[in-house]
Amino acid sequence: MTDSGVVTIFHNPACGTSRNVLALIRAAGIAPAVIDYLKTPPPPAQIRALAAAAGVPLRALLRERGTPFADLGLGEPTLSDDALLDAIAAHPILLNRPIVVSPKGVRLCRPSDVVLDLLPRRPVTRILKEEGVPVLAESPVAGTDPALVAALADAGLPVTDLGEPGRQFFRYDTLDGETGGFGGLEPHGRDVLVRSGVVLPAVRGGGIGRNLVALLLFRAQAAGARQAWLLTTSAAPFFTALGFREMARDAAPAAIRASRQGAGLCPSSAPLLTRRISF
Repeated sequence: MTDSGVVTIFHNPACGTSRNVLALIRAAGIAPAVIDYLKTPPPPAQIRALAAAAGVPLRALLRERGTPFADLGLGEPTLSDDALLDAIAAHPILLNRPIVVSPKGVRLCRPSDVVLDLLPRRPVTRILKEEGVPVLAESPVAGTDPALVAALADAGLPVTDLGEPGRQFFRYDTLDGETGGFGGLEPHGRDVLVRSGVVLPAVRGGGIGRNLVALLLFRAQAAGARQAWLLTTSAAPFFTALGFREMARDAAPAAIRASRQGAGLCPSSAPLLTRRISF
């Protein structure tokens, strides 16, 4: 795909996320190879290889917003990869951005924080994205982690099932080490329950919550989930602004309804929200 010792970014300079990723790479002291893919589109075989190396279906590398995706009918799930590649060749803007290749792997870096997974070293000072939100580093934590339990309890969120199997929890820190919040996932194949999301009081109002949810959805997609679900007693407007929509509980997949939260840990008055996972 590229020289295995070089960090390469398939970049769109008009895209804020792409600019944020490029800035993060450079802040780590790395001079990447920058490919303006709208001027120099990668050939179909390379795009196919990028998707395979990233561990995602080719369709996951397509961009919908601001492209002819809908006009071309590319949402039709029966379209072959060859048909998708033909569309990208004719309209390079359909290739989502930025895709980063490094010796540590390949990622579509949306949200931009994901590029930290690919860097041999991370910046150690707080970095703000163009929109003023701090970059977050993600670390797995146990469900019994005292800081996680305390943060959820303080926010009035369920804690009694945190140590049960089938759950994944993460801590989110700024690059200078300040903890911003926590979040969790319960994977159920192509569905995932997003849960235990909390931003610590000291940093609320700075956009961390939106970034935290995007990172959780990225991890869920990487694990094979395609539809996200959540229950909330007080944050429905926040999640609706992120593309979630309310759905009747009896319309949810059986695994979501049977989860501890779906089966009673969350009150029956808590709305169920869902959205397709896409970037």
